[in-house]
Amino acid sequence: MHRRNFLKCCSLALPSVLLMKNIPGNEIRGTHNLLLNEFPDDEVIRKIADTVIHTSRRLGASYCDFRLTSFNSQNIYTREQTVQSISETQNFGFSVRVIVDGVWGFAASNTFNEKEAVRITKIACNIARSGKINQKNYVELTPVNAYNDYWKTPVVRDAFEVPLDEKINLLLGINSRALSLGAAYCSSFIWCVHEKKYFISSEGSYIKQDIQRIWPNFEVTVVDKTTGDFESLDSFAEPMGMGYEYIERFDFNSDIERAVENVKMKLKAKSVPEGRRDLILDPAHLWLTIHETCGHPTELDRALGFEANYAGTSFMTPDKLGKLRYGSEIVNIRGDRTQPGALATRGYDDDGVRTTEWDIIKDGIFVGYQTTREMAKYIGQEVSNGCAYADSWSRFPIQRMPNVSLMPGESKLSLDDLIADTEDAILIKGSGSWSIDMQRYNFQFTGQEFWEIKNGKIIGMLRDVAYQGNTVDFWNSCDAICDKSEYKLGGSFFCGKGEPAQVSPVSHGSSPARFRNVNILNTSKQNVK
Repeated sequence: MHRRNFLKCCSLALPSVLLMKNIPGNEIRGTHNLLLNEFPDDEVIRKIADTVIHTSRRLGASYCDFRLTSFNSQNIYTREQTVQSISETQNFGFSVRVIVDGVWGFAASNTFNEKEAVRITKIACNIARSGKINQKNYVELTPVNAYNDYWKTPVVRDAFEVPLDEKINLLLGINSRALSLGAAYCSSFIWCVHEKKYFISSEGSYIKQDIQRIWPNFEVTVVDKTTGDFESLDSFAEPMGMGYEYIERFDFNSDIERAVENVKMKLKAKSVPEGRRDLILDPAHLWLTIHETCGHPTELDRALGFEANYAGTSFMTPDKLGKLRYGSEIVNIRGDRTQPGALATRGYDDDGVRTTEWDIIKDGIFVGYQTTREMAKYIGQEVSNGCAYADSWSRFPIQRMPNVSLMPGESKLSLDDLIADTEDAILIKGSGSWSIDMQRYNFQFTGQEFWEIKNGKIIGMLRDVAYQGNTVDFWNSCDAICDKSEYKLGGSFFCGKGEPAQVSPVSHGSSPARFRNVNILNTSKQNVK
């Protein structure tokens, strides 16, 4: 797997945690024996959850929530005309989270029945009491309304109901078409995920959610037989919060033709000269830059130093809130967990907060963080903006990234218009490798396709391109953003954070944008001392 795909594939004080069944499995012990993809009746779940809440109150908890989760995943991977692997997994279990005397307690199990639920609740309360000796911060949650609701990803065709043969034939057809066009190798995959979550709290919420997402992709490789040199390009199909209809709507034939034709051009392209150039970044590339230079830096737990183990903290500390000129006046970036088709979209977060959207960067100024019910108080925020998420029943919910997107420009401006208005630049498409420091400040990015622009026209392809800079200078150099007709989503199936590590899905939308006078590196050159 290329590094450009690694991000896609692969709290305050850490709460006291005890996992009773740490190895997820399909067996549901006790009174309810479930078949794959089944879920207990609502009446059964509510009865057991009410027992959990009653038990926690009796044991002195001021707050309790119960979370039942089923997580199904299917991955089909092919190469040329061979099916390399088919993986289907399910894990199912529940967790109990309590606050006793201002301390979190947490325990979980994959044995689901009333007796086990009582036992796990007692353990969670005991864990909270035992954590009192090491307490540094008294846990306080911002207020939240009680909800009795059911939310579901709008799905036209459930990917898990599509026959395996249909998916395999699609993938082998993609590979065959790429090979017929001159690719030496082609691999492809379809990855489907289905989460079912039930959240019940001592504050009166009963929330059921049914969340689906899908990611089809391929990679073509062309080899120059005279030199042995080779290059690869990926599909521009992005992971989406949709059903199988996304695959049925996507034009794979055009995308395959684009990838094979362009990778042949890339093999013959000239190596980029180093120096400063303007950049135009396509949404298929810009999503990753947004993710690393705005998404992660504005996670409040990271900015406060509570999250440091996984990729560091953040330079965007609270003293900069409302003051830091993060970007030029045309830069507006929003957090959003409601955008249709986006990966982090859902009805409620894992704190039971109804999802919303809000400003992170407004007219270039840093104005908002991502928060949870616990984190919001640290910046005087009266309500959470719904960023709690746990990737499994066996994990404590932590602050996770919403869909973080660059808003389109208000004036009519297409990508063709932007290119025509640019004298000397490089247009970058597709995400590549990246590097960013532990403060999310100094960075370096590559991409997949690099197109040279001279006097308002694309004149050919370049290779070996990387750009580097720092977050503030880079976003302040943004002087043009295309309009909403060019807006597209990119994203990551698996953004990592936390210890123990958790992954979460997230999308980032944008229109093409221009950045002036950016430092360009040649990745084929090495410093020799």
